[in-house]
Amino acid sequence: MPEALDQIEDKDTLRRAAAEDSDAAAGDSVAVEKETAEVELDPEVAARRDAALAQVRKFGDPVLKTRARPVDRFDDALREEVRRMDVLMDHGLGIGLAATQLGVLHRLLVYRVQSGAPLATLANPVIEWSSKEEEITEEGCLSLPLVHVDVERPVYVRVRAQDEYGEPILIEASGLEARVIQHEIDHLDGVLILDRTSRDQRKEAMKILRDWQDRQRPE
Repeated sequence: MPEALDQIEDKDTLRRAAAEDSDAAAGDSVAVEKETAEVELDPEVAARRDAALAQVRKFGDPVLKTRARPVDRFDDALREEVRRMDVLMDHGLGIGLAATQLGVLHRLLVYRVQSGAPLATLANPVIEWSSKEEEITEEGCLSLPLVHVDVERPVYVRVRAQDEYGEPILIEASGLEARVIQHEIDHLDGVLILDRTSRDQRKEAMKILRDWQDRQRPE
């Protein structure tokens, strides 16, 4: 959901977010290319997004496969970390972001599934209940550029966590919010969407990632 930043980049969510930002910036229309799901953005919005994504760790970085440590200090430094994550998620057109995606091994995530909604901050989140009902939805991740795969997850979850001040919170989530939370908690456990999809989709995703990495190498 971010990613993003961790975006969960289902195409409809990214299309809506990009359209809102682009319209606000210049009134331009947004087009999604079917082959890559890349969004054509207003240049100013695109530049902000590129700058944000440059700070997100990408596939192959060992931090993405590392389990994060519990947050034990709820101080100004942590709240500044939350603020930075919020800005990067917003500029990256994301709806969720885990601290590990920025190379910080804290069990900390942020998300905002609706434009204009307050930022949700979860430190030390624990899923204490999830429904037997599950659904498959396409997910993407800012750490896996251009990759979209089908992931099956519970539709409903109940999560205990702490806010950025250390106060206990309880969230009962469904639908997209539940999916974003699960996606981001996976990041905190060193789990990627490639670990939760079919072998065929994983094989195709690896080809996309290798092609993307080849294009990033200087000539």
